[in-house]
Amino acid sequence: MIFKAVGGSRPYPPHGLSTTRDWGAIPPQQVRLDELVTTKRTLDLEALLAEDSTFFGDLFPHVVRWQGKLYLEDGLHRAVRSALHHRSIMHARVLNLDE
Repeated sequence: MIFKAVGGSRPYPPHGLSTTRDWGAIPPQQVRLDELVTTKRTLDLEALLAEDSTFFGDLFPHVVRWQGKLYLEDGLHRAVRSALHHRSIMHARVLNLDE
């Protein structure tokens, strides 16, 4: 299994980070794909295969740590691409709401 679980919502409280600039203040760190719970159930194949899918966005996925779990908020396609390249770890920006 690629991810720890597949979710369909964001179970954590609103965190106020809404722009790439907001997230950019958080340094990337390594996360294991098998520790992530997705917040989206569907995957757009066209977006997965697009070569320039991060051209206007953040290069790093956004992850929220809440109650000891890691939720993949943004970057599902990048995470799946990492898995397809046989990688079990990727770099992501992790917002820790447990602190």
